[in-house]
Amino acid sequence: MKRIRRPWLIGTLAVAGVLAAGVGTGGIPVPGLHGSAIKVTGDGQADEPQVALDITPAVNARNLPITTEIGTKVSGGTVDAVTLTEQGGGKVRGAMRPDGSSWLPDQPLKLGKTYTANVIASDSEGRTVTRTTTFSTMKSADNRVPTGLNMLDSNTNSYGVAMPVAVRFDEEVPKSARPAVERRLFITSSPAQPGAWRWFTGREVLYRPQNYWQPGTKLSVRALLDGVPLGNGRYGDRDHTATGTIGREFTMKVDNKSKSMSVYQSGKLLKTMPVSLGKPSTPSSSGTMVIMERARQTIFDTFAELGPREGYRINIQWAQRITWGGQFIHSAPWSVWDQGRDNVSHGCINLSPSNARWLFERTRVGDPITVQGTEAKLDPGDGWTAWNMSWAEYLKGASR
Repeated sequence: MKRIRRPWLIGTLAVAGVLAAGVGTGGIPVPGLHGSAIKVTGDGQADEPQVALDITPAVNARNLPITTEIGTKVSGGTVDAVTLTEQGGGKVRGAMRPDGSSWLPDQPLKLGKTYTANVIASDSEGRTVTRTTTFSTMKSADNRVPTGLNMLDSNTNSYGVAMPVAVRFDEEVPKSARPAVERRLFITSSPAQPGAWRWFTGREVLYRPQNYWQPGTKLSVRALLDGVPLGNGRYGDRDHTATGTIGREFTMKVDNKSKSMSVYQSGKLLKTMPVSLGKPSTPSSSGTMVIMERARQTIFDTFAELGPREGYRINIQWAQRITWGGQFIHSAPWSVWDQGRDNVSHGCINLSPSNARWLFERTRVGDPITVQGTEAKLDPGDGWTAWNMSWAEYLKGASR
């Protein structure tokens, strides 16, 4: 009989790994003993199970969210099976969390339904204890907050080695609700690499490994946000899943002193190109950023932000976003003369058309770029800024 055992130590800093499926158990229930199987010794004395088991939700709990899990607290044994059944319906599929703390349904529960959970645990001698609870879910959860994931659900996607997993919310998530949100986020990496979640703003939580992802890493992400409480009577709108592969190691370094960009692949210098950065009144940010979006052609329109006197509207080619505040790497034919000499941009990294195209044809979302020597520091949360700090600094604000 295969059992679900609790690990003595969890080796990673975030919930990661394939959920272990619940399995059935042997043992014959004895009437009047609440489903416990009693082993009779040679002298005819009943041998009581040594396992202690408590489960949640509490019996007859009402108005629970559809993200409710079956909590299991066991000592002196292991959980062997969890069965969840909808009243008037069938069994609900699910699996234990890797840390054994609860049983997680594969799909959100239904609104306004009653469920019965049956949990069986056993000790080392095979003696079992059963606990049962019945609960009901809330009737409605209409105030849904749109959510998003920065990865697509396709095995063909390939990302850069600095690709974080980013989960976004259209509205602020209060600190009190964030731990529950994180428990609904799952990442599996192959090969396994330690990592952690960190909130940089109340609208975005990022996951990064300790070091850049190893090239060839396979990533699988599940953000189970459908119905998860987000505080102030609001709930997540839907679940998200994504898969992808980490590609070659490709990095960029920009030095303001030399007004140049050096491009590396697998540690080997490929090319050095002249650049023009932000002028003193609108400096580029110094720090490590990540390519978030790419467009062969787009339009920069700053009239709403800068007004009719300072604003501009212009067609841009080979644009790659690196901050939410509007800093891009892009083609700038109007500043070719200044590139390598002076900073004249509004904060972007200007390249010649040929160099911008050369770079665009080689980069991917998730490739890192480090800028140094400018008048401004990168603001935390202005883009995917998880790499703009050491691992020790990152962990100070991370959940483990």
